[in-house]
Amino acid sequence: MTDKPQLTPNAPRQSARSTPFGVYSRPNDGGISNIELIAAALSAVWLLGSAIFFLMLPSDQQPDTGGAGLRFLMTMLAIFMPVGMIWVAGTAARASRVMREESKRLQAAIDAIRQAYIAQQQGQNLGADATVARKLDEIAAAARKTESTLATFQSRRDASTRLAPLKPAVVDDQPALALGTSAADMTPPLSHEDFIRALNFPETAEDTEGFSALRKALKDRNASQLVQASQDVLTLLSQDGIYMDDLRPDRARPEIWRQFAQGARGRPIAALGGIRDRSSLALTSARMKQDPIFRDAAHHFLRRFDRAFAAFEAEASDADISALTDTRTVRAFMLLGRVAGTFD
Repeated sequence: MTDKPQLTPNAPRQSARSTPFGVYSRPNDGGISNIELIAAALSAVWLLGSAIFFLMLPSDQQPDTGGAGLRFLMTMLAIFMPVGMIWVAGTAARASRVMREESKRLQAAIDAIRQAYIAQQQGQNLGADATVARKLDEIAAAARKTESTLATFQSRRDASTRLAPLKPAVVDDQPALALGTSAADMTPPLSHEDFIRALNFPETAEDTEGFSALRKALKDRNASQLVQASQDVLTLLSQDGIYMDDLRPDRARPEIWRQFAQGARGRPIAALGGIRDRSSLALTSARMKQDPIFRDAAHHFLRRFDRAFAAFEAEASDADISALTDTRTVRAFMLLGRVAGTFD
């Protein structure tokens, strides 16, 4: 097997340059070729032979009977007919040679055109490949730049997230006294009467006893947290037109309240959910589902009431518990507790 030569981008161009320009020019028909010389030589030999033949032929002494003309004609045909045939053959040979040369030039022209076309296509492919390679390099550079930017951003985010969160400084609004005694320790304990009055909030702007009890409750840490949580939920409920003074809940015995303070839940304390106002229950339930702020405030209030009432029940009498259940704060607890499912 012969190895096929591999084409290179420059090979077609070199082959095209090596093609002689005479291939694309018209042949020079004005010169005498070998065919004409051979035909002329054969004609001369034939004529010479014919002359020698007829000259050396003995003459006939018989009288002319009218056939001299025919004899002359036959003699001319015998002499010049072969010469004509020689030149017909020479002309045919010359035409055949011209046809071969024309075919060769045509084939060379076709080969040159094909090689030029291949060279052009390869040049376009090389240019296209270079363009594609340049585009790919640009895309790769852009991708690397994007990756580096993302890596920088990620590292900055990680560094920021790795920072330990700062603990908020606990500011004690109660100044410390001498010998390490705080102001809360010097405050007298909140009485049950003031605690109950504070959870009911002042009746009017002239209710001096109510404001006095509220100020005392705000100085007590546990009571102040419950008062603030109760004030938040009462304000939110009033936005829907729900006021505690309009509710008339069913009263539960103090024993059930004590069970609640001691940790009982569900059916044993179901009597604590004494709110029967359907409109208030429906509005509160819808607000609980739709408003996350109200829901968070309600759950915070329920937790604060649970803790504060557990501490209150340990020292309170049945009369104190009965008086507490008639306050606005406890009515709000009954309403929110029933909606939240505390008594189910």
